[in-house]
Amino acid sequence: MCVALPGRVLAVNGPTAELDFSGNRVTARVGLVPVKVGDWALVHAGCVIQVMKQQEAEEIEELLRLSEELS
Repeated sequence: MCVALPGRVLAVNGPTAELDFSGNRVTARVGLVPVKVGDWALVHAGCVIQVMKQQEAEEIEELLRLSEELS
């Protein structure tokens, strides 16, 4: 199973962006979707695949936290 995770864009550096995933900084490619600092983005396999609303990102993060608690 593949999972895409939401993160907040901290910086954009050409073809990559630095994102914050619950305190973890990760670099992802941004060639598929244009992003700007402050955007919430869905990342899969190291690539930003969608810009999303903050509420959507927070709902996904909450579902992932609940899933971890049930494991």
